[in-house]
Amino acid sequence: MKVAFFTEGNWSGKVPRNNPNMRTEMAWMCALEADHYNIHGGTIQEEYDLGICIIPKKNAKFNVDRIRKHCKKVASMQEGPHWYFQDYPLEQQIWFFNILTEMDYLFVHNELDATYFRGLTGKDCKVMRSLMIEDTIKNIPKGGDRGVMIGGNFCHWYGGFDSYMVAQRFGTEVSIPSMGRKIPGEEEMENLNHLPYMEWMYWIAELSKRKIGIHLMRTHAAGTFALNCAFLGIPCIGYEGLDTQEICHPLTTVKVGDLERANELVEKLKKPDFYKLCSETAQKRYNNEYKEDKWLERFKSMI
Repeated sequence: MKVAFFTEGNWSGKVPRNNPNMRTEMAWMCALEADHYNIHGGTIQEEYDLGICIIPKKNAKFNVDRIRKHCKKVASMQEGPHWYFQDYPLEQQIWFFNILTEMDYLFVHNELDATYFRGLTGKDCKVMRSLMIEDTIKNIPKGGDRGVMIGGNFCHWYGGFDSYMVAQRFGTEVSIPSMGRKIPGEEEMENLNHLPYMEWMYWIAELSKRKIGIHLMRTHAAGTFALNCAFLGIPCIGYEGLDTQEICHPLTTVKVGDLERANELVEKLKKPDFYKLCSETAQKRYNNEYKEDKWLERFKSMI
């Protein structure tokens, strides 16, 4: 199958397997050997079986007919939580909805997203799991023991405050990555190791040094933090509704807002036998469900 990707990125061509910043959409492009084009304009040089569009956040308007002239089928790929577009100005919300209705089908992150978008648009929704291209990270050592990594900053989007409060119960170093949404004063929090922004492959290397992951994020999207932890065999405490969390970390998944249960899991994870079980379960689930060959099989069966 010949695939093209359309985003607001101002570049063209394919994603090399040694790309150091292999975010979710880059991993898809790489695995599918897709050609990338700017979604707003430029020459589409070939004919394709499928065109996958990531609807721009700041300007949802683009010409679907331009893409359809060169692609037998056109689909959208979800980026961010399913409700994200409702923060747009009203005109942009309407444009976003109208473009979704022009798609042949919608690729979504989670089963919860599928029920939302089917109800909203009536379109065929295909749940495609997140993906990691392992070429640049396969030799990174696993089994780190340097404290806890929480998955995001101190804002509602990432739920960093909740994660931080639970993480402190381990009585060890707590680290936090630098994300796009940061609250002023975060750097002043005690017992919190702030990491600088880094490309994806360096992020995986940094995460590998940790023993525990905590990501009590109510904003359900691609679930890459839980997936990254599973690849490394790191148990991750997180909320249900996120497929990567539920599939890879079934023993450390809690209901949204259930910090009591999260605190109980801290005590359980301090016990070597339970920690080992969670670590082995995460790595096994990753290998069985999220390896690139499994992802490609799933993609081809859906299309």
